[in-house]
Amino acid sequence: MRSTLQCLIPEAVVTYEEKPREQWVFDYPAQVALTCTQIWWTTEVGIAFSRLEEGYENAMKDYNKKQITQLNALISLLIGNLTARDRMKIMTICTIDVHARDVVAKMILAKVESAQAFTWQSQLRHRWDEGRRHCYANICDAQLQYSYEYLGNTPRLVITPLTDR
Repeated sequence: MRSTLQCLIPEAVVTYEEKPREQWVFDYPAQVALTCTQIWWTTEVGIAFSRLEEGYENAMKDYNKKQITQLNALISLLIGNLTARDRMKIMTICTIDVHARDVVAKMILAKVESAQAFTWQSQLRHRWDEGRRHCYANICDAQLQYSYEYLGNTPRLVITPLTDR
């Protein structure tokens, strides 16, 4: 299982931008899709911070609009006919996406302009290290290598400010 995940995650990271996410999500098992959407969230927020530093004032707002569009596309899939596995996968990604959207909205309201701000650093951020060919989970100054353990296709708890703490 671990070797399968280690093989599929880098492939999924690379193919993420090749088609709309609501299509891409069906190309991979749930754990791969979930991990890669979290990797890309971290990546895209990092890009928004870079654009802010370059002087583009609406970078984070533009990314937040993209998040809402992506979330709405997934929600529209839930209205249609899906297998039980696909429905669970998409519902779980929606749960994580809602939290990600709320984090970005909070940073916009607080006028956070640096990736070094605690509001961002305190989030669980997944990233793909191409040189080491591994996924890492970062929070504050801690970094853990993703263990590629089988998590299954299960629902996640709704993430609230309380569960964030």
